[in-house]
Amino acid sequence: MTRHYLSLTLRFTMALLLAIAGGAVFSAQAKPGDKLLNRQYADQKRVHLGFSVGAHVQDLDFTHNGYITPDGQQWVAEVPSFSPGFCVNVLGDLRLHKYLNLRLSPGMYFGSKTVEMIAYGTDRKERQDVKSAYVVVPVDLKISGERQRNVRPYVTAGAMATFDVSKKRSDPLVFNTADAYLTVGLGCDFYLPFFKLNPEIKFCFGLTDILKHDRPDLTDNPEAFKMTQSLQKVKSKMVVLTFYFE
Repeated sequence: MTRHYLSLTLRFTMALLLAIAGGAVFSAQAKPGDKLLNRQYADQKRVHLGFSVGAHVQDLDFTHNGYITPDGQQWVAEVPSFSPGFCVNVLGDLRLHKYLNLRLSPGMYFGSKTVEMIAYGTDRKERQDVKSAYVVVPVDLKISGERQRNVRPYVTAGAMATFDVSKKRSDPLVFNTADAYLTVGLGCDFYLPFFKLNPEIKFCFGLTDILKHDRPDLTDNPEAFKMTQSLQKVKSKMVVLTFYFE
């Protein structure tokens, strides 16, 4: 995990934990007779709907193969910086048990990342901007704790399929359209008078090699093809901060 990725992950996590802690403190300070519980029967519905907006960062995990070019150079890749992207989803929630819910939240993720290729032992660098527009289909099991007045923490575990519908270009590195992720997350339900607000942070770990190795379009451009030849596999990962409205 790169330093920038770790820093952004910590920021997202701290923002969520502060929101949860603030809500818990507010709930704990309220006296029993202050007011009725908001939306007391919201969690008893068999099915309910919602939507979400949020932000995410994308990263890539490179596995190098030690390939050396005919001119004696060895190239390595990294993602030196991140540009937070935007995401929007719709939500369908099915109550399985008092503490268990099955959630389907298809949507769109718009984002970008910069890949930097460096010739090992030299100051030669090449950069490529990778823009993505993902159609995502996450399926999560939501495991909730006990409700404390108008606050209820939860964790999630699930899987997510993604399909990149952005226009493909003949770049030195080209990635496959489809990918699959394992996901884990944590969040908190805040029961407001007219709806539930759920801030949630989710960590997504790609399962497949997304690098397109077969590149006939670069047959006549060995200088560009060296970047693909230097990589054994590439996996994707994301951190997503989402605000659900239910």
